[in-house]
Amino acid sequence: MLSRAMKRSLSIVGAGRVGRTLGKRLHRLGWRIGAVVTRSAATSRIAVQEIGAGKPHSRLVPGIFDSSVILLTTPDGALSGVAGALAKFDEMKLRGKIVLHTSGALDRTVLAPLARRGASTGSLHPMQTFTGRGVPKLEKVVFAVEGDRGAAIVARSMARSLGGVPVTINSKNKPAYHAAGALVAGHGLGLVEAATQVLMKIGFSRRDAMRALLPLMRQMLDNFEQLGPRESWTGPVSRGDFATVAKHTKALRSYPSEFNEAHAALALLASRVLSKNYGVAAKQLKRALRKSTGGKS
Repeated sequence: MLSRAMKRSLSIVGAGRVGRTLGKRLHRLGWRIGAVVTRSAATSRIAVQEIGAGKPHSRLVPGIFDSSVILLTTPDGALSGVAGALAKFDEMKLRGKIVLHTSGALDRTVLAPLARRGASTGSLHPMQTFTGRGVPKLEKVVFAVEGDRGAAIVARSMARSLGGVPVTINSKNKPAYHAAGALVAGHGLGLVEAATQVLMKIGFSRRDAMRALLPLMRQMLDNFEQLGPRESWTGPVSRGDFATVAKHTKALRSYPSEFNEAHAALALLASRVLSKNYGVAAKQLKRALRKSTGGKS
């Protein structure tokens, strides 16, 4: 459990979508927000306004270390540089500080320069999508936690205070963890938009396409949650109706090649993770895909 002083002491470096959201929620929970750093004076002022507290800065300043916890919410590509720049400050400012980053794919090793100067380092990543518009739900959201003992204790406490579920993972597994999230949120969105465009090409309005697809998706997710994956699996691949799979492939020939490539890859992926006998199903499925594409699949 964090001390009362710790709860009121947080600096945020890179206050973009994630930083502003977490800062705002933590401020409402009683945390004292110190330095809020972005790339420009204008964006740092906007971040402070959205968070509701803090001192705006457009560069790294010693005031960052006035807080006991330093949260780095920069893009992944900037983390190493920020860590290196912070490590150049007086070593006494770093000693005993908790430094956490919010990258999903990187572990605490990117903060090694800070660890070498006495900081306790780790990462705290919410498995949630942040668009910058509206405030995403954090209640019951999984927060992946990894780091040294001190940082992990603080990260788990922060996650719980936000209503989340902290899950400790091995540092080496961060990329696979993040890939799982990208499959659902990133690639899943592309899949939904592709299906929307298919319907629009045959005459649906975007509104009607969404009306058709959203209830289908929601029911699928409800079934997945309540019944499990195999009991929820429907569609021609699940039934072994490979003739229909071939018809789908032929119908998608009039669309950009990525549509058919994704259709084939997703059919094979579904068969791999959901079929009771993947070997047999895959042979039949691949045969149907080859037949409908002239042997190119």
